[in-house]
Amino acid sequence: MPQDTTIVRAEIHPAIGLARVGNSQNEWFPAPETPDPVKQPASFYRDGAGAIKRQAVRFRVYGYNAAGQVVAELTDDNAKVEWTVHVANKKAAWYQFTLAMDLASTSTLSTANRRNPTFTGSDRKQLVIDPGARSIQGKNQQGPSFRFDTGKCFGETVYLGELQTDSAGRLLFLGGKGVSHSPGGHKLTDFANNDFWYDDVSDGPVRAKVKVAGVEIPVAAAWAIVGPPNYAPQLKSVRTLYDLLDDLRTPSSSPLGAVSFQRHIRPIFERLAGLQWVNAGFAAAFGWKGNFDFVNHEVLAALARLPPPGDALAAFAHRERRFQILNQFRDYADATRNASRSLWPWIYGDTMDVPGSPQRDLALSRLQLGRLRKWALGEFVSDYDPVAQLPSNLDQVDLSLRPALLTEAALTFAVADAFHPGCEVTWGIRTPQLYEDLSRIRLKQRASTDPEPDFGAQLTPQEAMSANGPLSRSGPGDLTRWMALPWQTDSASCRSGYERYTPATPTFWPARVPNQVLGSSDFQEVMNQSLSAEQRLSAFGRRADWFRALGETESEYLPAMVQRFGDQGIVGPVAGPNDLPLPREILVESLPPNLSGAPPTSEAAASPADRAAVATTDARASKVNRFAPLT
Repeated sequence: MPQDTTIVRAEIHPAIGLARVGNSQNEWFPAPETPDPVKQPASFYRDGAGAIKRQAVRFRVYGYNAAGQVVAELTDDNAKVEWTVHVANKKAAWYQFTLAMDLASTSTLSTANRRNPTFTGSDRKQLVIDPGARSIQGKNQQGPSFRFDTGKCFGETVYLGELQTDSAGRLLFLGGKGVSHSPGGHKLTDFANNDFWYDDVSDGPVRAKVKVAGVEIPVAAAWAIVGPPNYAPQLKSVRTLYDLLDDLRTPSSSPLGAVSFQRHIRPIFERLAGLQWVNAGFAAAFGWKGNFDFVNHEVLAALARLPPPGDALAAFAHRERRFQILNQFRDYADATRNASRSLWPWIYGDTMDVPGSPQRDLALSRLQLGRLRKWALGEFVSDYDPVAQLPSNLDQVDLSLRPALLTEAALTFAVADAFHPGCEVTWGIRTPQLYEDLSRIRLKQRASTDPEPDFGAQLTPQEAMSANGPLSRSGPGDLTRWMALPWQTDSASCRSGYERYTPATPTFWPARVPNQVLGSSDFQEVMNQSLSAEQRLSAFGRRADWFRALGETESEYLPAMVQRFGDQGIVGPVAGPNDLPLPREILVESLPPNLSGAPPTSEAAASPADRAAVATTDARASKVNRFAPLT
């Protein structure tokens, strides 16, 4: 039966789109539109002067028939589309970050005071950067009238980004340029809460008015979020924001369905291994030729193999090996095993500084753990294919799959690691009542006729989670207001090895903010065929402190990150040597060329003093326990 092609409604995708700040004045690049986009060298993310390009998110409209089937993408070639976006920044007017408020272990610890409490009454309005909405339509549109550049904070005008359209009239949203400032010159004193400061991240609704054959149709809106730069753009965290929200929208009573090694299990292992390029602890365990070398073809083939029918001995051996790996993963449902810091992944959780809290360290999502259990039991499809090519371009995907894939791509490159407070968004994103359509990850928007109430001088967890609280619906700036102010202080503080389980682990968000990296001069030694194999392999094993140029004390590295976030290294793929037993692809730190005040080159990192510093770095007072002594 042919599909009905009558379009009765439309949706904007991605449902949540992620833009990123950058200090390049004019250049940008498009956000990933599939979960496995084309790999780009580190230089792709910088302009000719070495500044970091902004990441723009492209929004598209898809038309659906009465049966809920995708009929067509709606562009200016087959419809009339007018876009309207309203972003804002409410950080300075919101409450201080304390801890995630939706956890039982934080219910008595996470009451929050207001930021900038000396501003009271109507004076607090000057703390909100709200330039109002901007609209755009047509092909290849851009210009001053589409900029979010009229909002102010502390009397200063703050640019939050702009709108453009592409050659088909699709929306391109660009965020700010990473500008954080204190008009009064106040010092930075905290990883998350700095009064008299503003930054230029933002978020808000993305709407469209669409006419098909002259008839206006209803359109489901989307949301734009602006986050920090992605300093390791090829890598994914072990548990992504997509994994978290996929869990949230899937009832616990729903059957897991068939578990594919290729689609469900292999990505978990490869993400663990990918963190070898941004954290020395992961490099030691999951790196090349490590104990858990999960990118090695032979290792993956063995883990994907099912024994021949009737071979009981082989079946037992395979099952035992799978269970040994399964039992390495943390599971919040198992209180006894959850207490061990050595469980995987070696990443902090939301309550990293609350002794005895189950969420002190990260666990995988419920769906990820459930699939791992079925894999361990041998209840999986052995479909490992080392040469399979995943779609890297949206045009390679069937039309019916494109809307959901756009949302998956956006959220796959956002982290759901430690929400302390987090990288792109924080713990509130997992609140079910925040969504109008949770199955499609579509946020509930606050109407202009329904202003948010004043929650008073303090925000309690009970108020935050209430039916009419700040997470019951969202308006412009309502997601990013929970984040660190400014964002650079949190990025500079989220390092690794605070409690020294090892010098490099646990860690925070290494897939976005690296800890230890393979420096360029060490890589040059790896590629230098005039050196001995021993020297070259030794160079491959060295890791430089990614934060090394920012200083050793909080008073040094907090302002340094604000001023020089664009000078930090970007970790990108390069071809490895063909004459050594090393990976064919290696991820190497790339620093900006010819920048005044740029960080030192990797020669500094290769010195004995700097290499020794990697073993002792990061146990600093950035995110130390505010509630009890560390153990």
